[in-house]
Amino acid sequence: MSTKGSKEPKKITFMKDKYNEFHEWYDEILEKADIIDKRYPVKGCLIWKPYGYKALKLTMNILKRLLEETGHEEVYFPTLIPEEIFALEKDFLEGFSGETFVIEGTLSKRLDRKLLLRPTSETVMYYMFKLWLKSYRDLPIKLYQHVNVFRYETKHTRAILRVREIASFIEAHTVHATKEDAEKQIREAIEIYKKFFDSLYIPYIILRTPKWDTFAGAEYNYDFFTVMPDGRAIELGSVINLGQKFAKAFDIKVQMADESFQYVWQTCYGVSERVIGVLLSIHGDNRGLIFPTNIAPIQIVIVPVIFKGKEEEILSKCRSIYEKLKSEGFRVHIDLTDRSVGDKYYYWEMKGVPLRIDIGPKEVKQEAVTVARRDTGEKILVKDEELVSKLKELMEDINRNLYERAKKWLNSNIHTLIDISDKSKIPEKGIVKVPWCGRDECGLELERRLGKEALGFNPEEKAHGKCPICGEKAETWLYLSKKY
Repeated sequence: MSTKGSKEPKKITFMKDKYNEFHEWYDEILEKADIIDKRYPVKGCLIWKPYGYKALKLTMNILKRLLEETGHEEVYFPTLIPEEIFALEKDFLEGFSGETFVIEGTLSKRLDRKLLLRPTSETVMYYMFKLWLKSYRDLPIKLYQHVNVFRYETKHTRAILRVREIASFIEAHTVHATKEDAEKQIREAIEIYKKFFDSLYIPYIILRTPKWDTFAGAEYNYDFFTVMPDGRAIELGSVINLGQKFAKAFDIKVQMADESFQYVWQTCYGVSERVIGVLLSIHGDNRGLIFPTNIAPIQIVIVPVIFKGKEEEILSKCRSIYEKLKSEGFRVHIDLTDRSVGDKYYYWEMKGVPLRIDIGPKEVKQEAVTVARRDTGEKILVKDEELVSKLKELMEDINRNLYERAKKWLNSNIHTLIDISDKSKIPEKGIVKVPWCGRDECGLELERRLGKEALGFNPEEKAHGKCPICGEKAETWLYLSKKY
């Protein structure tokens, strides 16, 4: 009999349903699973707790590796930006004026000029690019930095998803001699982000944003979107072609092979910690989190199932299995707390650990362990000598299952809408795709009539039918949704 078995297990329950009461569920799980603490007395500024921060670091390290593999180099630029530098690109200044924090002095002194907290780093970087770049031989440059950025969100903040201090932002900035090279870089960046989001098992659609919603100071940008459990679309990351706008604003020219001086061509792209909030939302369930195995802070938890008189042999096997798995590179933990076995099950299930290993007298006798999957709850008995290979196999299957479930959710929330006249047939949740002639005025009118924001369009996806606003032949599909 278990020495802890006399207590009734305290099941960790969630009072809110993920799909019907998503925001309440989301806030509850972030707190219970020790991802963040939002009680800091500045709205939109969070404390990342060790468990959550480990997942964040594992996630962002994937992106950093992908950038390094494609020739990007890591740098660091200052947080403070002089106002006169920030104001050099007029569209950028207008686009970020409502979000940018201003420092005008210290507690006892007033500064002789305003300094801005970076909302993003185009201006501080491009001021230096002018000083660095002289010849086409200096190009291309492909740099990235991993920093915090600050934005005053006028809408309601939402932990991780919409904050005022973005604690983890990876932004890449590239410079090229020709328009063709910049276009090629856009394609490379899209492929980098596809690999990144694929590695997190987050399904997405890639859309070119309409002109009226293009990044301030850019020629165009592509955004990655997915659908959250509440049916709203959320942007995962952006890939932006800046053209020569910033080059002209900052006078960034290089001498070409024919000895003429030409403005450079630039791109930028960024992903923030928001991706963790999206990942937890999409993969979790009403029992708690479910981490993909590659970014799980703890991939495997070992739970001793102690029976009186069998304590030492059970704990000895637990330690042996722990050392074996640790030597194989797994992130593994033994739960030696005094909680009951049932309490331990509920606790690690809530924390989203992908795999649990139970070891009791039966497992000691059979030279095996019981392995439980977090995603399906399935339990299997695995012989000790087969454990490492079986765990790797299970991890691949867990990740595959998480992606298939998430992809099914995304696909079920993309609706084709040909006739917009009957408002009762316009889906309240999810993304709708509507035939569109491509004209801005028709796109803006679609936003108004549908009560949704335009996400963008796929230039390669041809639509059938007519634009429901002007009645002319549709050129493509405009995707619209309520969004974060």
